[in-house]
Amino acid sequence: MNALSQFQSHLPQNLKQVLTRIKTPFDVQEYLLSMPYNAEVRDRSPLNVMLDGQCHCLDGGFLAALLLWKLGFPPIVLDLRPDPGMDDDHVLALFQIEGRWGAVAKSNFANLGFREAAYQSPRELAMTYFEHYVNPNQEKTLRGYTRPMDLSKYADVRWPYDEPAANRLYKRFYERKLIPLITKSMAKRLSPVTDRNYRAETLGTDMSQVFGIRED
Repeated sequence: MNALSQFQSHLPQNLKQVLTRIKTPFDVQEYLLSMPYNAEVRDRSPLNVMLDGQCHCLDGGFLAALLLWKLGFPPIVLDLRPDPGMDDDHVLALFQIEGRWGAVAKSNFANLGFREAAYQSPRELAMTYFEHYVNPNQEKTLRGYTRPMDLSKYADVRWPYDEPAANRLYKRFYERKLIPLITKSMAKRLSPVTDRNYRAETLGTDMSQVFGIRED
């Protein structure tokens, strides 16, 4: 029994019914948006995300990959990375349609979520987040991304429902090598985010859950 089958076998009946209503990648995104964003230190398994009805970008992203797998897409995740100490990472669940890449993501920021399958490569897709990836100091913080990781190849199939197994997988995910999007000299030349753009980027954001402001 693979990880997806194991996951579905552990769902209570009411959550199995939730899955029957998810038919497209955008439905996956809407399901993530229906849950409150919670940036607590705990990293839930996908099962516990659904049971608790809350998530952050990491555990929400892995749940999204699992739900995309159920729709027939490979369960692929990618990590967007800032400079250390400037901002949080951001996890994308990727999907491809007609050879083009799109993404589903859970975020506390309105513009760091869904992307249509319109991009020729993971790098091109990652760059669409660049101008929107900002911290409370009104700095653009995105610096790179990781090579996509296919979760169907992970040997321990318990990760969708067993939290210790999920956290071992999350650790492996975070160990992946960074692929830079810009050089260090380019980063030094970046313009600050204007007040108007910052207000737009944080529209609807729970500021108590933002990097540099929340209590970790």
